Amino acid sequence: MLMNTVTRVFLKPQEEKELQQGFPWVYDNEIATVKFDAGDGSGIKQTGYSDCCVADGSGVEVYTKAGGFIGTGVLNRQSKIAIRMIGQEHADQIYADTKSFWSKKVRDAINIRKLQYPESDSYRLIFGEADFIPGFIVDRFITMNGQVYLVVQFLSLSCEIFRNELLEALNDNCNPYGIYERSDAKVRNKEGLALKKGWIGKQRDSVITITENGITLNVDLANGQKTGYFLDQKNNRAKLKVFCHGKKVLDTFSHTGAFGLNAVNGGAREVIAVDISPEAVAMITKNITANNAGQVMTAKCADVFDILKQYEESGEKFDVIILDPPAFAKNLKAMKKAYGGYKEINLRAMRLLAEGGILVTCSCSYFFDENMFYSMLMHAAKDSHKRVQVLLKSGAGPDHPVLLGYPKSEYLKCAFCRVL
Repeated sequence: MLMNTVTRVFLKPQEEKELQQGFPWVYDNEIATVKFDAGDGSGIKQTGYSDCCVADGSGVEVYTKAGGFIGTGVLNRQSKIAIRMIGQEHADQIYADTKSFWSKKVRDAINIRKLQYPESDSYRLIFGEADFIPGFIVDRFITMNGQVYLVVQFLSLSCEIFRNELLEALNDNCNPYGIYERSDAKVRNKEGLALKKGWIGKQRDSVITITENGITLNVDLANGQKTGYFLDQKNNRAKLKVFCHGKKVLDTFSHTGAFGLNAVNGGAREVIAVDISPEAVAMITKNITANNAGQVMTAKCADVFDILKQYEESGEKFDVIILDPPAFAKNLKAMKKAYGGYKEINLRAMRLLAEGGILVTCSCSYFFDENMFYSMLMHAAKDSHKRVQVLLKSGAGPDHPVLLGYPKSEYLKCAFCRVL
């Protein structure tokens, strides 16, 4: 891409502040003018954003209103996120050799994980914008026999157009046994992209067996939620163990049973895992068997809201309860309803706990931020007539880095609480 033909996007006044602080997106309503070559021999044109005819997927340079260079991004006029920033270099530096450009970003992400995790560990290898590859997610799973599987998600046009370069970099640096694509998240529709899933390259068995915190886990890459397994809670599951010796534990929204199995590993006397999905309960049951935990742990297929209410009505008590629900608030419009849902399950859990019991409660919704999360817990405690000590505030592991200036990268809240 030559500098005299590159599309230049100029922002409205003051809109550059967040970008200069590290925010990686430009919204369509932040753009003032666009200078581009229409390709018809008429030379460079300047129009408003709505009138420009630049192709989606084009590399564009972003400037302040006054003309200060900010960086290069990828344009997508089908999305409210008009530009996803891919680098602070000029466009000609990036597009002169996109293979080398993306290979370095992939290597950087891999190397920072290698400093923190042993080769035998499963972890998130690339975390989208937080690893400077917008919309691109890669989870690395290593099986019990040492085979490396990668699960990839291309969630935005900004990475979809570079899929060949990114996949080549992964193959060169990871030598995976198999790569499974889970680009089936609905966010792709907002990018003008069709949903897709399936093996890239050789077909493998999509149900694999990994170990985590000394526990054997079967993971369904094709049909499990997101990339098949939630690696972000690994450290929190390990922290749970110290609270579980000799205790009765309820693991809700269990998915694969991982929290519950960590409780078993911590010496729990009884564990009940609950999930609304029959497929999830089948996987939990399989994992219980794989860990010889059948005498301690059972799985139930039920709506968590309903079963918490039933346990409360029957006078059931637990020593430890884990609440790890899906994101109730996926956008700002859902906040009020989400607040009510989070409060209800936490209030009921507090009532179900024995005196001094432990509540491990989580939210993976970015929109339900930390202040709102702990405010909800305070009001749930008040309405359940309990006093609560927060023993530990936690989040995702170091394989999910937080990019300063991009608060969405700090999405997971996990609180270990003592309920009195």
